[in-house]
Amino acid sequence: MSDALVGSLLEGLPASPQPEELFTTLAALPGVRIERIVSTGQSSPDGFWYDQEWDEFVLLVAGSATLQVDGEGDRPLSPGDWVLLPARTRHRVAATAAGGPTVWLAVHAGEPGGTTGSG
Repeated sequence: MSDALVGSLLEGLPASPQPEELFTTLAALPGVRIERIVSTGQSSPDGFWYDQEWDEFVLLVAGSATLQVDGEGDRPLSPGDWVLLPARTRHRVAATAAGGPTVWLAVHAGEPGGTTGSG
């Protein structure tokens, strides 16, 4: 039997809005963490910016979102759109679709400890 891990990013999505985003770590390897994020209308709090010490690649799998990158303004995202956020790139989620789940695939690279933090 293989040690391969398999799954579906679209399995087990919530049927109704949730009070908070759902974060699921899919794999944690030395220096890399891969996670699924499910948003149901959430956004970053007013005035809050992620400012991470590691690179983050995000792919919008389902739903819609608006990402703000400091100094660049709004970036509407549709399924299939991706963004590579180098370390120390201030960013925030301005909006996610309220009518159904927005599913993100996030790859964190160079994260201290390899398995901690979010965003």
